[in-house]
Amino acid sequence: MNEAKQRTDATGLPFLSIVSPCYNEQEVIQSFYEKLNRILTLLSGIRYEILFIDDGSSDETLSILNRIAATDKHVNIYSFSRNFGHQVALTAGIEAAKGDAVLMMDSDLQHPPELIPVMIEKWKEGYEIVSAVREKTEGTSFLKNVLSKAFYKTFNYLCGIKIPEGVADFCLLSKRAHQELLKMNELHRFLRGMVTWIGFKRAFIPYVAKERFDGKSKYNATKMISMAKDALFSFSSKPLKLATCVGMAITFLGLLYLNWIVIRFFIVGDLVLGWGSLICVMLILGGFQITFMGLIGQYIARIFEEVKNRPLYVLKQKPHETHDGNE
Repeated sequence: MNEAKQRTDATGLPFLSIVSPCYNEQEVIQSFYEKLNRILTLLSGIRYEILFIDDGSSDETLSILNRIAATDKHVNIYSFSRNFGHQVALTAGIEAAKGDAVLMMDSDLQHPPELIPVMIEKWKEGYEIVSAVREKTEGTSFLKNVLSKAFYKTFNYLCGIKIPEGVADFCLLSKRAHQELLKMNELHRFLRGMVTWIGFKRAFIPYVAKERFDGKSKYNATKMISMAKDALFSFSSKPLKLATCVGMAITFLGLLYLNWIVIRFFIVGDLVLGWGSLICVMLILGGFQITFMGLIGQYIARIFEEVKNRPLYVLKQKPHETHDGNE
């Protein structure tokens, strides 16, 4: 890969790195590669490499990728020893990329390769970051759309940066933006937030995501919730401040309830002595404790995981170790 970079430098042509994570995508990965390769070969004045990051697939994804790499010198394969997650797979590709520009995109064909020439043109115009903005996704349920909108609104409210609704990890980074992103080495990663955080001149390109070509989405409800938690807790301390507000609200409600008990006792006189005051104290103190302990625990857990300083991922295969099948 370093030799390829030296050759492109010698030609004076810009060098583009495509980074694409794959996890159990045996149904679509060949079609994605063919479509991507068709677009890239039509580009003029651009050299390129394609970095596929196999995120510990348990199907035939790695075997298919290795066959592709055996016939295309532009393709390099990295494979994890197990599933480390989409954001970590993207990070591995970013770290391995040597291009003058780095383009991140998923391999399920919901990030259309047809946008690549437009993104390159925007980069040549001087934009450091070029992001594709999803206007809608065909075949997506109403509930998922609502939850997606709610996430972006919540994130933008709680965090010090603003992510436009529909922005995903489908983006192109200039060399300068790429180098700045590499300096961010936190364990819990939310790349679309990190890309926004570094700033720089940025262009947005709208697109409509097609319904999934084949196979099943790997982002189930659990992974989506986990990603949302990483995003919020990694970029904002406002949840701790909101905990104070929630605790005070519970305290206020407890005091209202206490007043109601006192008034009812003197007017009706049908309450058991001591019962009402005990419930009020439990509500007030319990509300404070549960709310604060839960939120503080989230931040402490992240500190604990960060200080262990473990590597983000473990590779079982690098480009010079290409095999015909899974190890």
